[in-house]
Amino acid sequence: MRPINYLIIALLSLQLFSCDGNKQYKQETLSLAGDWKVALDYDKVGKDQKWFLTDLKNTKNINLPSTLDDAGIGEKTELGDEVNQENLYQLSRERSYIGPAWYQKEIEVPSDWKGKSVSILMERVIWTSDVYVDGKLKGSKNSLIGEHKIDLGKLTPGKHQITICIDNSRLHHLFSDEKEVPDFAHAYTNTTQIIWNGILGDFKLIPVGEYELENITVVPNVNNKSITFEVSSNGINKDELEYIITDAQGQTIKKGEFTGTDKEIVEVTGDFKTWDEFDPNVYTLQAVKGDELLYTTNFGIREISTNNNNLMLNGHRIFLRGTLECAIFPLTGHPPMDKAGWAKVFNTSKEYGLNHLRFHSWCPPEEAFNVADSMGFYIQVELPNWSLDYGKFPEMVKWEREEAFKMLKEFGNHPSFCFMSMGNELEGDFESLTTLVQDLKNTDQRRLFTTSSFSFEQPHGTEPEKVDDFWISQWTKKGWIRGQGVFDKYAPTFDKNYQANMDFIEVPVIQHEIGQYSVYPNMEEIKKYTGNLVPNNFSIVKNDLEKKGRLDLAQKYLEASGHLAKILYKEEIERAIKTPAITGFQLLDLHDFPGQGTALVGLLDAFWDSKGIISGAEFRQFCSELVPLLSFPKAVYTNGENFKGKVEVANYWKEVKNPVFEWKAINKTTKKVVKNGTVTKDNISQGTFNTLGDIEFSLSEINEPTELKIEVALKGTQYRNNWSIWVYPTKQQDPKTDAIVTSDWGRAQQALAKGKKVLFTPSIKTINGIEGKFVSVFWSPVHFPDQPGTMGLLMDPEHDAFNHFPTDFHTNWQWWDLCKQSKSLDLGDNTITPIVTVVDNFYKNRHMGNVIEMKVGKGKLIFSSIDLHTNLGKRPVAQALRTSLLDYMSDNSKFNPTFEMSFNDFKKSFKAQ
Repeated sequence: MRPINYLIIALLSLQLFSCDGNKQYKQETLSLAGDWKVALDYDKVGKDQKWFLTDLKNTKNINLPSTLDDAGIGEKTELGDEVNQENLYQLSRERSYIGPAWYQKEIEVPSDWKGKSVSILMERVIWTSDVYVDGKLKGSKNSLIGEHKIDLGKLTPGKHQITICIDNSRLHHLFSDEKEVPDFAHAYTNTTQIIWNGILGDFKLIPVGEYELENITVVPNVNNKSITFEVSSNGINKDELEYIITDAQGQTIKKGEFTGTDKEIVEVTGDFKTWDEFDPNVYTLQAVKGDELLYTTNFGIREISTNNNNLMLNGHRIFLRGTLECAIFPLTGHPPMDKAGWAKVFNTSKEYGLNHLRFHSWCPPEEAFNVADSMGFYIQVELPNWSLDYGKFPEMVKWEREEAFKMLKEFGNHPSFCFMSMGNELEGDFESLTTLVQDLKNTDQRRLFTTSSFSFEQPHGTEPEKVDDFWISQWTKKGWIRGQGVFDKYAPTFDKNYQANMDFIEVPVIQHEIGQYSVYPNMEEIKKYTGNLVPNNFSIVKNDLEKKGRLDLAQKYLEASGHLAKILYKEEIERAIKTPAITGFQLLDLHDFPGQGTALVGLLDAFWDSKGIISGAEFRQFCSELVPLLSFPKAVYTNGENFKGKVEVANYWKEVKNPVFEWKAINKTTKKVVKNGTVTKDNISQGTFNTLGDIEFSLSEINEPTELKIEVALKGTQYRNNWSIWVYPTKQQDPKTDAIVTSDWGRAQQALAKGKKVLFTPSIKTINGIEGKFVSVFWSPVHFPDQPGTMGLLMDPEHDAFNHFPTDFHTNWQWWDLCKQSKSLDLGDNTITPIVTVVDNFYKNRHMGNVIEMKVGKGKLIFSSIDLHTNLGKRPVAQALRTSLLDYMSDNSKFNPTFEMSFNDFKKSFKAQ
């Protein structure tokens, strides 16, 4: 049931109003918001000692609805300052309490409630609630996904003492029953949403007359633009009821009468407008009896269905551009219960081109659905379930089933509620899970269901279950379908997709948690934490970097790692769009995940604010309802080749007639257009992927290393996209130089002893260093500490060493071969400034590089732990870097390193033993 929060919050009889033209309908309630007493039951003796019978002792004041954390109640958290997994794992609570908390207040029942039953409604609670009136237990509830509503029976007018025991102790194992394993399911966890104790959202008493209308289920019919609705009630009704349907502007669209008997089905015909991401028409159905408002709910006219691998909405193909929402609210530690809080989430998602949110192992509150409805978002909700052994505990299985049907009852009318999963990465009794899915499908045909959002248990995680309407995975039995297993292993290519690994799948496939490219922490973010959570993890990283004398580089580390993540996310998304069998992706994540090892995988921070890496407008170039695309085989070319590419477009917007796509190749340094042209087509249908035509041009006029930016744009629109390629001369050779180039340790030592300049590029097998990687650390270096785990390169493009080697300040695709044919050097406490810095992960914060310069004895050295000597004829980027370094070394006015080291110390530090 949709809560209506208008007007006054006070301990008075509150009238909730709904309008039909000039007429107002009221729902009488008694707000319970305000001051309460609370006592913490550390020893869990409150029920045995019957705290509910008398005034509570040792109480503190709290203003509900809120949490103990909001009120500053609980044990003060002791914060560590050492760099270790425990301290860096997540944000820290200022205070914490897990256990029963007893809330008590005296209320006054209005005189006109005489003879009526009364219910108490608490919109969101973790985990169980017991309600006592004047010392008598009236009922109990346990739920993590919806309201706690308890019948208090008939209360005489006058004063009554209400005592509520809220216990946020774990009731079921939602992840694992191993003692040392934390709770990870986001409905109950301290890794994102904290395990708070309190009452949130709507909090009130509701009088109920002889007749009670409990629920209305609205079923839309897209074909004839009508609805039917089914009534759930106690059936005791002597008077006719009226339904009123209004649009988003409050104008009455339809009205009529119905009896309100239980299971009554009412058909309402009319020319309702359909709901989708472009035109999210939302209607409100109100049931009234006289002047009394009995029930209200939002709905929309939409039909979600499948056609082989395609997701269909109202008969049109859609593509999900999504990200996860994992109950990340870094100020309060709990989800917002108002529209403003959710408007921030959905508006930012829309700004970045998304149309889909997946609520990972939790279900958001009512206002999240309301905002999603109004903005045309397709959302996926999940049971509070991340079980690694589902079925082991029968009581848990029973409880999850109850939660599933409760979810449908309370939120099922929302048009944004399009998808439902039984949980995240589930393992265990799949027979039980698939039975649950089938029962839900039999009950509700308004949305699509899947058994699990991926699974590591094989074969379940490699192909869909028979009951799955859609399937979420990162791989199939044939291989990877996301970039994690691809981008570091294979040289960059921009004409590939995952279709070969998916050709046997006959349901829509959504990519599971693509991305997870870690970005260095933003130290400026620390000051934003002014609420219930402390960024101790950020502060420890900051202090560690400051002790090591490199705090001034923190912003550059953020920017360099962030821009690497940006290009990886771009290729992740474009490759998904190019795959016919893929019907959507779910990023992990557009914004940061501050738990599970401080997984800063977002291009936005945990507050949904920009890190300054990429704007929404730039992100929408490759993540939008219409995306121009270019398929081409590689990032690196020589001037003896032609560039060949295919202009493509993915169109999930509307039919586009007679489109003209303009393309141009621009020299990034000179800004001059090298080549341009147009590609046309008669028609681009909605819901299609189209190859528009080929482009080809010679690179022969490019005589020095050059970056070209190729842009494709749909003329007359904002839809455009761009890619970079790097072009090198076919015949590159070392310049004339007095420097010695060698890969031999002994020869390098001899030359330096004689005062020579040496470019030393030994076999990487002989170097003491860390395995070179192109992609950034996966997910979190704290959660997965054993991975090589660096976060990209950092360079000064204006450094004279790069005069003949075009580069950004960060890793880009032309660096792939150089990164893979390298080792990263641990420079220890040395004050050397590398020509090429390797950004280490924030867990270790080592001073690292792979091209360094120094004085060694009488000589001057550039040491490259990038292989700049092997197979250079087929490695034009390596030859270009080598040439540029030698040119730099030839100018004594420029090549004058200040850092000094003996060759023995150099060898001891960097030669493999």
